[in-house]
Amino acid sequence: MVPVEITRGKMKRFFDFTAALILLVIMAVPIVLIAILVKITSPGPVIYWSERVGKDNKNFIMPKFRTMRKDSPVIATHLMQNVENYLTSFGSFLRTTSLDELPQFWSVLKGDMSFVGPRPALFNQEDLIALRTEKGVHKLIPGITGWAQVNGRDDLPISVKVEYDEYYLKNQSFFFDLKILWNTFFKVIKKEGVAH
Repeated sequence: MVPVEITRGKMKRFFDFTAALILLVIMAVPIVLIAILVKITSPGPVIYWSERVGKDNKNFIMPKFRTMRKDSPVIATHLMQNVENYLTSFGSFLRTTSLDELPQFWSVLKGDMSFVGPRPALFNQEDLIALRTEKGVHKLIPGITGWAQVNGRDDLPISVKVEYDEYYLKNQSFFFDLKILWNTFFKVIKKEGVAH
């Protein structure tokens, strides 16, 4: 008898890989256009490679369209003072529309990320990492979106965020993932829960 967790994991991986491949093809033109706009609106690389914490607390490098100036500190934006001073002229738009996340389809293809899971912590967010480890959330593959994302995103304190992550851990299912993806679509359209 094949354990339910293995079957669910294989199904989720198949969905992630297939959907990421299709979306990369569909979004190829917008991705190229955004890349050009990032390049011509501020000096620096188009892609920002961020060191993040993945499954089992193993670090990986996650790509995003660069929205911050080259001299920006490597900390979570909610910890920055006057974060607006570090955003590029195009960066604010990319963040509020979540278009800066599009390169993460590559991370999904690689298997570093899933479409749904806890948002990957920065390597130096020690309080978040420790609490997720305590609750067993570190066993999950991080996601582009997650249960915490559709329930507050940047507005949530770390303890509440991890409560949502733990709820997802204990209630994982393909249909729960679809519900989160559906809710994410409307949250992005309404630009809800985005602090910067």
